[in-house]
Amino acid sequence: MSNIKSAKKQSIKSKKLKKNNSICKTILKTLIKKMSYSIINKDKLLALQIWPILQSKLDRFSRKRIIHRNKAARYKSRFFLRLKSL
Repeated sequence: MSNIKSAKKQSIKSKKLKKNNSICKTILKTLIKKMSYSIINKDKLLALQIWPILQSKLDRFSRKRIIHRNKAARYKSRFFLRLKSL
């Protein structure tokens, strides 16, 4: 346990950030799974409903640096190509 006040504050802050980041990553993983399943099952309507939500979440989380911007771009381009091929 830290003795310095600023170190204690930083510890609390890092715990809050870790919790928030894990929640965001869970949301993203769920959307990615739903999108993958809809493409595998060739359910175009579901994929078209999930796509704008997934795209906005990827953009938002990459701006907040929860995920790397290149990873977000890679997901977007791959899912777009797979959606286009349906």
